[in-house]
Amino acid sequence: MRKVSTGFVYFFGALGGLLFGYDTGVISGAILFIQKQMHLGSWQQGWVVSAVLLGAILGAAIIGPSSDRYGRRKLLLVSAIIFFVGALGSAFSPEFWTLIISRIILGMAVGAASALIPTYLAELAPADKRGTVSSLFQLMVMTGIFLAYVTNYTFSGMYTGWRWMLGLAAVPAALLFLGGLVLPESPRFLAKTGRLSEAKAVLTNMNKNDSAAVDQELHDIEEQAKIKSGGWSELFGPAVRPALIIGIGLAIFQQVMGCNTVLYYAPTIFTDVGFGVSAALIAHIGIGIFNVIVTAVAVAIMDKIDRRKMLNIGSVGMGISLFVMSIAMKFSGDSFAAAIVCVIALTIYIAFFSATWGPVMWVMIGEVFPLNIRGLGNSFASVINWSANMVVSLTFPSLLDFFGTGSLFIGYGVLCFLAIWFVQKKVFETRNRSLEEIEATLRERATVGHVTTESTK
Repeated sequence: MRKVSTGFVYFFGALGGLLFGYDTGVISGAILFIQKQMHLGSWQQGWVVSAVLLGAILGAAIIGPSSDRYGRRKLLLVSAIIFFVGALGSAFSPEFWTLIISRIILGMAVGAASALIPTYLAELAPADKRGTVSSLFQLMVMTGIFLAYVTNYTFSGMYTGWRWMLGLAAVPAALLFLGGLVLPESPRFLAKTGRLSEAKAVLTNMNKNDSAAVDQELHDIEEQAKIKSGGWSELFGPAVRPALIIGIGLAIFQQVMGCNTVLYYAPTIFTDVGFGVSAALIAHIGIGIFNVIVTAVAVAIMDKIDRRKMLNIGSVGMGISLFVMSIAMKFSGDSFAAAIVCVIALTIYIAFFSATWGPVMWVMIGEVFPLNIRGLGNSFASVINWSANMVVSLTFPSLLDFFGTGSLFIGYGVLCFLAIWFVQKKVFETRNRSLEEIEATLRERATVGHVTTESTK
């Protein structure tokens, strides 16, 4: 195997996250111009925005499980091609339906990236660095969102600016494909398909030639690789059930705590509390920068603090911030001080999300599933996450009209505290444990649970 620096591997392995963030974030600015030039009604605008979410569900469902059969790297290359085609198709769309189809194609790549990249990075990284490496995906997502905000602002003065906004995603897509050509395959997939010498070469490269650690890790991987894939029956079976509950629960809670509504509707929130449109857009870019910085801090501490503790701290911080923001919104129309409090609370909310639930959810769904169905499990959790994203995004405007901004965010705050109960009851710790140790724990729990059930009959 050709030796490649670990930094290169981790960067290009996570680069799909940048496309994920860019393509989901750029539409917030582009839709303002698309709506005028294509004369779209509110229903059509909703579909232009939501088409990526529909595509993401399809991509995560179709492409993610295929990685168990064809390999993580090959499917990453396929995703890069789909990103490229979807970006150019969106940019050159002459009318509504072509744009919708292009956006769905683009969404398939976004969903595939969300299912593939956490698994790929988790399988490449040593146990003591896995949290940091896997959370690079979320750092790339936030970087992509920030670049989308900057691009929106840069091209907002051009008549065809929205085409540039959407089309520029083709550049990192091409870079992802070129970088992917020299990326190594996952050592877990190589071992599962009997290519042990290649698996050892990858592990040696990623472990900085620590031969003892490589030999032990390869032995553990070989033992797990002997377990035949059970497909859907195993995913929903007793052995994997704790991991499945974690994957589904974290995927849903990450969305229903209001993260995307706050991120996507931040300019609207700023204007609602009294800021001008220009100030709101500039503040949006400021939030993008802040997001990247906070996520970078999270990457640095990911392997120093337990995952469960990070989730709980994040839930408390987000819940309190939403309560404060809701109260301030009720008075912001008559008080500039209340408007400032609202903006500060929103910023603190984003900080807690970006440092905890944002990266930790993706890290953990890449860790908890067994090797023989890891692609399928991660794909299923990603489908749940994107489905929850779509439900929250589609219901937000209606709920906003019914409850009002202040009351609606109180509801999201309550769900933040409900998430603490879920983490305490259902989530087990994965920090500083190899993927093989996590899998062994799953199977031991299933055995104990089966014995307990039998003894009570």
